[in-house]
Amino acid sequence: MRAGNRRHFVIPRTRALTLAVCLVAACSQAAQAPSPEVRYEPSPSEVVTAMLELAAVHPGDVVYDLGCGDGRIVIEAARRYGARGVCVDIDPERIAEASANAAAAGVAERISFRQEDLLATELAGASVVTLFLSPDMNLRLRPRLERELASGARIVSHWHRMGDWPPDRTRYVSEGARIREIFLWVKR
Repeated sequence: MRAGNRRHFVIPRTRALTLAVCLVAACSQAAQAPSPEVRYEPSPSEVVTAMLELAAVHPGDVVYDLGCGDGRIVIEAARRYGARGVCVDIDPERIAEASANAAAAGVAERISFRQEDLLATELAGASVVTLFLSPDMNLRLRPRLERELASGARIVSHWHRMGDWPPDRTRYVSEGARIREIFLWVKR
């Protein structure tokens, strides 16, 4: 009778211990891979082209795409204009996809890939910064863009403004019945 009770008592304790270990591991993994604050939505190719044209990207530029997704903006800057680029995304799947897309486009050697929080990314090397984030995220980035970018650097945002910072130029791209705004700021 005692052996039966002991065995009955050990099984639930083992399950509880296993559950605790799994919960700690899950929390640890969640802490290691933070989730994106902005929902991933790829920019249409017409918007990508308009963003790069508005920024007047050229071969000497280093284009940073903060929240790069599949890398299409930096890949196009490298492919079409001969620019160098930096893809930044917090999501490891997006960085893997961007890297694979750059390799398939034959421009991987012109691009570096950083899986990191875009709010912590060193911006000093950028001559062009592209964004498709959110109004709140743009406002959070604005002080760093103003402080860290060199004079003449261009910032291009798809759809979202920078609060009361007036854009130097605005471009409108039609996509079916939808009109998309693209904003350009030049760092003074």
